[in-house]
Order: sequence, then structure tokens, then C-alpha cells
Amino acid sequence: MVSTEGCDLECFLRGEVAAADLPHREHVRLAFQILRRHDYLTSAQRYADALRLIAQRAGHPQAFSLTITLAFLALIGERMAGHGAEDFAGFAARNPELLDTGLLGRWYGRERLTSPLARETFLLPEPRG
Repeated sequence: MVSTEGCDLECFLRGEVAAADLPHREHVRLAFQILRRHDYLTSAQRYADALRLIAQRAGHPQAFSLTITLAFLALIGERMAGHGAEDFAGFAARNPELLDTGLLGRWYGRERLTSPLARETFLLPEPRG
């Protein structure tokens, strides 16, 4: 395993990153990179597969959540739309809320977001109000 500093997107996609070396900002950076290369569906599949592999290799397969993964990818992709050649530093400066691990709390209750079902399949946010 290597740290994310010595690992590019391809290294991540092969699952060659230690889970401990993937703080949230790195998740966002790597999602940004894959979404620049591929459409959302391809990005989602490859990114989710990599995270599952990394969690399994770390001995914590239950740490992976499909709902969290796809929701963050969708937010990142939405914020990237229309900003073509922007680099990650510019993107992160323009979208600092994406670096907040609690961001999905705007749409999801904690119980729903952390449920076993949310790990296995994508759950839409619960209607509020």
C-alpha cells in the first residue's frame, strides 16, 4: 500500500491505497479526477469498486457505503458542470462545503445514511416536511 501523495488515480482505482491514507479531502480529489475523465456512470462504478476493495483490504468492508459514495459523486459532478479546465485547487476553493464530511446531513437523516441498506444500495433522501 502507498500513501495518496505517491498515488495517482490509477493507483487508487487498483485499490493500492491504505484506507488510513484516504481522508475526506482525498476522496473528493480523487472523485474530481475520475469525473474529469469519465461520465458519471462509469466514474461511479469504478470509484465504488475501488473504495469497496480498499475497505475490504483494510478488513472493514462495512465501512463502504454506496449511498454516501454515489451522493458525493453526484454533488461533485454537479458542481463541476460548466467549469471545464478547472484544477482541483480552484474547484475546492470554489466549493469548500464539499470538504465537509457532514454535508450529506442536509439531505439525509443519520439513521438512513448509516443504515446497512445504505451500504448496499443507493438510497434517495427522505422527503422532509
